[in-house]
Amino acid sequence: MSSAPDPEPRESEKRDPKKRDPKAALIFDDPLSAQSADDTDHGWGDRPTASDNSAADLARFLDEKPPHHL
Repeated sequence: MSSAPDPEPRESEKRDPKKRDPKAALIFDDPLSAQSADDTDHGWGDRPTASDNSAADLARFLDEKPPHHL
């Protein structure tokens, strides 16, 4: 119907569908069934406690105090 040439096949159409990258595949698993690397409480607020002295408590308080509370 038209004198225009047929379009070239797209890059995605040239590839063999059997040779897809496995990382690019869609996975429909339950995303909440496994624990992620940042889904733990490990390291949150933990500080090495040398002893229960007030100087260490004051240093921690001053280190963690926001600048607008000085």
